[in-house]
Amino acid sequence: MTKLETKWYAEWFNTKYYHILYKDRDYKEAQFFMKNLVKYLQLAPKSKILDLACGRGRHSIYLHKMGFEVIGTDLSKNSIDLAKKHEQPGLSFKVQDMSKALGLEFDAVFNLFTSFGYFEKEENNLNTIKAIKAELKSDGFGVIDFMNTKKVINNLVSRDAKTVEGIEFHQERWVENNFIFKQIDFEDHSVEYSFTERVNALTLKDFQNYFDQAGIQLLSVFGDYHLHEFDEEKSDRLILIFQ
Repeated sequence: MTKLETKWYAEWFNTKYYHILYKDRDYKEAQFFMKNLVKYLQLAPKSKILDLACGRGRHSIYLHKMGFEVIGTDLSKNSIDLAKKHEQPGLSFKVQDMSKALGLEFDAVFNLFTSFGYFEKEENNLNTIKAIKAELKSDGFGVIDFMNTKKVINNLVSRDAKTVEGIEFHQERWVENNFIFKQIDFEDHSVEYSFTERVNALTLKDFQNYFDQAGIQLLSVFGDYHLHEFDEEKSDRLILIFQ
């Protein structure tokens, strides 16, 4: 049996099963969010955008089609290898730890779809914020699209099962030590697998604390991809825009 104990995100995201389980993610919703976001930020054509923790690059690819120069980075080599198939002038991908600055400056840095709070050490959350700051031009915008932790916890489904491509994924969820856990067990070709996702249950207050320590100004807080006002009880997302 395969079991992840440390750096689960590095290994789980690198498997084909991660992409099978989450293959039904809404691409139209993602594109809708990108349109609203770049309009709100008033990004000029050819602006340089860093898509931080880009996965296979779905946001990066769409942003490039919108006319921006995009670099997508992710810790998963397999994901970046797949994303690289879409590379062309103005669109590139690189394996990179997001808690370490890339050494380039951008008009905007996007961290999307709850791609934050995975680290074993909380200090790396702050290091990631500091890295984003270092990657922004003086007038650039940082964006973190995170889950609304309070609503997620209040509506947590403790157990369920989901069959995708003939694989039955059994999922168990719980909260422990300020982390939201999801254990995923399944069998494929007579081999049993077990992976455990873990995301820090960060709130708006936690992010404000990181921003204060990093010397970052929080500009706007939204609660969904329509960019409606954030409501801790009702909003689906916690979308932070900062400089």
